[in-house]
Amino acid sequence: MTFNEKYKGNVLLVKTFDFALKIIDYTEALQERKKFVIANQLLKSGTSIGANSKESQNAESKADFIHKLKIAIKEADETEYWLFLCHAHNAYPDCEMLLKDLSEIIRILNKIIATTKLNN
Repeated sequence: MTFNEKYKGNVLLVKTFDFALKIIDYTEALQERKKFVIANQLLKSGTSIGANSKESQNAESKADFIHKLKIAIKEADETEYWLFLCHAHNAYPDCEMLLKDLSEIIRILNKIIATTKLNN
């Protein structure tokens, strides 16, 4: 069973997992171009979004759930920063699709947090 099969009903986990796979591919392309520092930063923050989202699924309380998702948003914001740098510099591969995917993930995270707070 794959990750996407196991969590197919959880849009956030599927999207963040797929995003992490795309980040891995993108950072490997950066490493081939010897852009190691940005690649390492982007790999860490970009894959951490999904890891923190996954961790939130086993939260001990609503407050813990929200806290873990807020960490995921912080990682998403950092990832967005690195992607904007790559997008602005002509020596880096195109990352427009990653920025689009990330924007959707951030919207989903914000919506889940807002809904959870309302239902608290």
